[in-house]
Amino acid sequence: MTTPAPATNGSAAHPAGRLRPRRSCLAVPGSNPRFLEKAQGLPADQVFLDLEDACAPLAKPEARHTIVKFLNEGDWTGKTRVVRVNDWTTEWTYRDVVTVVEGAGANLDCIMLPKVQNAEQIVALDLLLTQIEKTMGFEVGRLGIEAQIENARGLNNVNEIAAASPRVETIVFGPADFMASINMKSLVVGEQPPGYPADAYHYILMKILMAARANDVQAIDGPYLQIRDVDAFREVAGRAAALGFDGKWVLHPGQVDAANEVFSPSQEDYDHAELILDAYDYYTSEAGGKKGSAMLGDEMIDEASRKMALVIAGKGRAAGLRRTGSFEIPEG
Repeated sequence: MTTPAPATNGSAAHPAGRLRPRRSCLAVPGSNPRFLEKAQGLPADQVFLDLEDACAPLAKPEARHTIVKFLNEGDWTGKTRVVRVNDWTTEWTYRDVVTVVEGAGANLDCIMLPKVQNAEQIVALDLLLTQIEKTMGFEVGRLGIEAQIENARGLNNVNEIAAASPRVETIVFGPADFMASINMKSLVVGEQPPGYPADAYHYILMKILMAARANDVQAIDGPYLQIRDVDAFREVAGRAAALGFDGKWVLHPGQVDAANEVFSPSQEDYDHAELILDAYDYYTSEAGGKKGSAMLGDEMIDEASRKMALVIAGKGRAAGLRRTGSFEIPEG
C-alpha cells in the first residue's frame, strides 16, 4: 500500500497549537450534562468530550447536540477543547464531525480520532474538516487532529500517521483496546500483565514517542482505570513522563492534580534550566568571551545543554512556574 503524501488542501501547521499544555487530558462523556458542567471547573489542561466509548450507541445522536451546546455556552477558559468522535469503521463518524464542527467549530480546538490504523484515515478527516471550514467560513487548517493508536496495525503505521497531515497535534496511546488487540494477559487497563518481569508497554510507548518527536507533535499516554488509586496512577504516569511524554489521560477529578504534577518539572529543575539558558547566552556573547562551552559551577554547559534546558524551561513555563533565582555575571 502506498502511503499518501500529507494533505495539501490548504491546511497549515499551527506550531502554537502543537505546544498547548496537555499534562492532564480529562475524558468527559458527551452524553452526561452533569459531568460536562463539572469539567469546566477542574484544573485539567485539556478536556475531551467523548462521543465514542463513553457514549452508548443509542445516546450518540443526542450527545452530539449536547456537546455543541456545552462548547458554545460553557466556560472552558484555559483549557484545550477536544471532541473524540467515533472511528472510521463505524456508521457514526462523519455525522459526529459534521454536527460538532459545523455547530461549535469556533469554540473547538481539536478532533480526536480513535483507533487510527493508517495515514489514509487521518487524510480523510483532514479533508472533511477542510470542507466544513470552507463551508462555514472558518479559518482553514485551524482545527487540529489527535490520533489515537489502539491496535497493532496502528502502531506499525504510527510514523506515517504522525506525518499524514499538518493538523496532527498529538499521538495518543489507547491501552485498553491495544491490550485486547494483542491478547495481553491482563484485565487492569494500564497495569503490567502478570508473569512479565519488565515493562510490557515500553516498546509501545517508545515507538509512539519517536514518531511524535520525529514529526514535532506531542505524545500522550492513555488512561489508568483504577481511578481511586492515585498512588498507582502516579507510578504509571511517572514512567511515561520519564520517557518524555507530554501528558496523560485522566478519568476522574482525583487524577488531575497528580497528572499536572507528574508532567511538570520540579521547581529546582526549572530554575536550573533557566539558569543554563541565561549562562549559555552570556558565555557565547561578545561580553562573555564567545565561548562554545563554559563552566556553570561544577557543570560544563554547551549547545547540547542549551537544547535540553529549553525542553525543561518550556514545560515549566507552560505549567506556570516562576523563577526563584537569576544568573549573575561573574566578576572579572
